[in-house]
Amino acid sequence: MPETYKFKTSNQLLHASYSNEYEAIQIIRSGDSIEFDTIDIGWGFTNQNGERVRFESRENEKDWGHPMIGPFYVEGAKPGMTLEIRINELKADWYGWNCAGGKGNWQNDALGISGDPEVTLNWLINNENNIAKTKIKDLEVSVPLVPFLGVLGTAPSETGVHSTIPPRYCGGNIDCKELVEGSILYLPIAVEGALFSAGDGHAAQGDGEVSGQAIEAPFEKVNLTLTVREDLDITMPRANTPAGWITFGFDEDLNKATVTALNGMVALIQELYGIEKTEAVALASVCVDLRITQIVNHMKGVHAILPHNIKISEINKNE
Repeated sequence: MPETYKFKTSNQLLHASYSNEYEAIQIIRSGDSIEFDTIDIGWGFTNQNGERVRFESRENEKDWGHPMIGPFYVEGAKPGMTLEIRINELKADWYGWNCAGGKGNWQNDALGISGDPEVTLNWLINNENNIAKTKIKDLEVSVPLVPFLGVLGTAPSETGVHSTIPPRYCGGNIDCKELVEGSILYLPIAVEGALFSAGDGHAAQGDGEVSGQAIEAPFEKVNLTLTVREDLDITMPRANTPAGWITFGFDEDLNKATVTALNGMVALIQELYGIEKTEAVALASVCVDLRITQIVNHMKGVHAILPHNIKISEINKNE
């Protein structure tokens, strides 16, 4: 019988970078589930009384990245296979925040706000009403909650310690707002055991994540099921979400990221429907959306979405 392993955040469970040399915090079998909470991107959790609890990475990295729980070693996972991550449950905690301006990066420089005072929006999260609220001057702003994890990744095959900031072929900081509850993410496995890690709760985000943050929030509960798939041969992440099938592209050049996402989608359409590449491109042109996932993680992201409402059936030649 599959098991569910439950974890409560502690320093011993957290790390801030990727490495295929990190020791797993838990060995699980294919088909088992993991359940955990997450802290916020600032490596802490703020109680409702204002008390701030700080956490640290057990790996003592020189350069910290996102706080991630893991890695999890999945028995039977080998390079060339695929890790299926079923996102069963996501529940944001009571608060979140995001910022804009106040520092130099390419998008702030282009918008002319690098030298402006940093603005922070503090959000109150109401899971019952499914909204997050904040104030901007005399305005009260409410947005729908669309919780997802920004970081879901397996360890890369390359040696050394790797930043969590750029997404890569084995996942990581994908920051795709479509990876909501009920989604299935597929990641290439590059090392034995997969060494899966996750974190970076987002309560809501627009495509692009244009200020550099979503509503960065701790999560009260995350439940994922990890399954090794020997029948899937992929080289980039793909997902099956409520919005549709998704393929991804990551590159410093947005055009190259677009081509990667589109190539992945064309290949998926061929796989699903058994048609030629040019036929798949023609079909994609009328029903696939290309979206900018994020522009702020060094490697820009593009995702292609094939909606589930496309109706395709074989022609009955006897009629």
